Amino acid sequence: MNATRSLLAAMVLATAIGASQANAQCSGNAGSCNTTNTASVTVGALVKLGMSSAATSLTNPTADDVDAGNVIANDGPSFTIKANRSWTLKIKSQNAANWTYAGSNSGVKPISDLSWSTSAGGSFAAITNSDAAFASGASSTNGAAAQAFFKTSWLSDFTSASNAPGTYSLPIVFTLTAP
Repeated sequence: MNATRSLLAAMVLATAIGASQANAQCSGNAGSCNTTNTASVTVGALVKLGMSSAATSLTNPTADDVDAGNVIANDGPSFTIKANRSWTLKIKSQNAANWTYAGSNSGVKPISDLSWSTSAGGSFAAITNSDAAFASGASSTNGAAAQAFFKTSWLSDFTSASNAPGTYSLPIVFTLTAP
């Protein structure tokens, strides 16, 4: 009984192997034979984002800046965008509400004290912790350029927690997508 099962299994296996080999074989009576193999690859939405620097040093406020409640402008990073279809570059703060503070004076600075624009003379928007459209392209690109510009607001109040001595940092996330 076991010998019969083994023989039957061997016959099924030999038939399957023979059928697979037959699919890749060709014969012809005119001295030539052609077979076709189709190569296939899938290209998805591809994006590449280059950023000039991983950190931006903002200008430290002076006593006169705080006294006057000044807004200080700084250039942010520049970007090179590559995509094989339409794309969108978004900006947001990684922090939910406040800058990250390092110091011993209980500093608390809201993220909205930093605003951004794509033009030094353009209109600025306060940064939030939700994605906002920073730049976009309606077609593929092999190196579109974009530039970030920042403005930091300082309250005219030396006693404000947002002006307390210490180091304030704010992680900014730029996300490139090709929907």
